[in-house]
Amino acid sequence: MSLQKLSDSMLPVIEQELNHAIIQILQPGLDDMVAMMNYHMGWVGEGAGPEARGKRIRPLLVLLCAAAAGGDWRGALPGAVAVELVHNFSLVHDDIQDQSPLRRGRATLWTRCGIAQALNTGDTLFVLAQLAVLRLAETVSREAGLEAARFLQETCLALTQGQYLDLSYEGRVDLSEVDYWPMVRGKTAALLEACTYIGALSAQAQPAVCQAYREFGNLLGLAFQVQDDLLGIWGDAASTGKSTASDLVSGKKTLPVLYGLSQQGVFARRWAQGAIQPDEVQALRIQLEAEGARRYVSECADQLTRQALEALARARPAGEAGQALDELARRLLKREN
Repeated sequence: MSLQKLSDSMLPVIEQELNHAIIQILQPGLDDMVAMMNYHMGWVGEGAGPEARGKRIRPLLVLLCAAAAGGDWRGALPGAVAVELVHNFSLVHDDIQDQSPLRRGRATLWTRCGIAQALNTGDTLFVLAQLAVLRLAETVSREAGLEAARFLQETCLALTQGQYLDLSYEGRVDLSEVDYWPMVRGKTAALLEACTYIGALSAQAQPAVCQAYREFGNLLGLAFQVQDDLLGIWGDAASTGKSTASDLVSGKKTLPVLYGLSQQGVFARRWAQGAIQPDEVQALRIQLEAEGARRYVSECADQLTRQALEALARARPAGEAGQALDELARRLLKREN
């Protein structure tokens, strides 16, 4: 109940602040530029609304961590806006690199406006994020603003490194689990780590507390990605909204796949022969499970979940926000979609 109550208070304010961050660039001749950002953010165009906007989990994490660490969540709003803009900048670029036609059930920005304008829109979201986080110097303190800005830049570097690894892995057949963790650390965990750390910084928490929140975010991201890999093969497509054939057919080097390859069995031999066809997916899913991949990945997810919740406990989140943060973490890590 705490999560629902605080989400109802925080999410409309997050949306308002995001809109303000984008509308500030509106000048004569830039109407279409703003419209492209508004479309990607899910505010305008066909299918606009909550589904198109996404869940805004990352900015919500910032505000909940700030409040749970003893701060005023409204002071943390510039940090919340910054991480959501970074997230959306990465989505715009990812869609281009992956040639994805759809994002949240709608046409992706590049398919509507072309690659050049979509790239420019992503770049603009990136710059707006850097400007937003600096406002923590006004709402919290100069020290908090500078440290948050520094950490967000490092996070963006980690995002690009993770994306590089993901793209470079597509054509490789010599990968193992050792290669997996640096990729997901950059692509998924780094930004969640930034959310929890910037939230704690915004509360001006003690260094040890900030470090505990930071570790919580990192482990939360790793656990989330491992769980996502599990659902990508054995999830309920009706619940997840994603075909459980897509990861195998697209050749993604997810944790279940890498585990299966390490077993050098039937699955590995078929994988080495070339692209998986949709009509093979069910048999290979069963084969992967028989070789122990599902059990192994589930155990990894459980271990990372325990570690994430232990890190959160070390941070000693307080009050209603602390309860909501614990609830959100458990919901993310034990989700079915």
